[in-house]
Amino acid sequence: MQRLVAVAGLPGVGKTTVSGAVAERLGATRLRSDVLRKELFSDPTYAASETEAVYRTLRDRAAERLAAGESVVLDATFREQPRRRRVAAVADDHGAAFRFVHVECADSVVRERIAAREGDASDADVAVYEQLKGEFEPVERDNVRVDNSGTITETRRQVDRAFPVSASDPATQDSVSR
Repeated sequence: MQRLVAVAGLPGVGKTTVSGAVAERLGATRLRSDVLRKELFSDPTYAASETEAVYRTLRDRAAERLAAGESVVLDATFREQPRRRRVAAVADDHGAAFRFVHVECADSVVRERIAAREGDASDADVAVYEQLKGEFEPVERDNVRVDNSGTITETRRQVDRAFPVSASDPATQDSVSR
């Protein structure tokens, strides 16, 4: 059975690190909102209509991949409940297993990471982080929580525990055979 995993959290918490680890673990395709935004808009303004177009395109591309029998990992803030529900509905529509991963990180670590960013697809700075922190709606549905404040090894251990590889699980058979 294919899977759809939504990796969510504030800018700088390490969604890209976590989504990459999940995609690798599951042998899934990863779609990142930051990359997609720049593909769709040459000079992104982050207007509400632009953001909605990015999330709609994420859902559409996820649906295409699921229909083709692939598993998909989405990397986006998903700060609002309606966006979370709509992506879960895509999984339901395609009979895919759905997991919501909420990535968190210590505030001081986020600030250091944002300050050190170079060549990243994300345009978010500390001001954007602070703004979105106040707008991030509580996570209501069952989810996997990953604390990405520590080392990459610690983060990968959390991902490995959340997504165990099983020889009987067709969604992870490619990973088992490696």
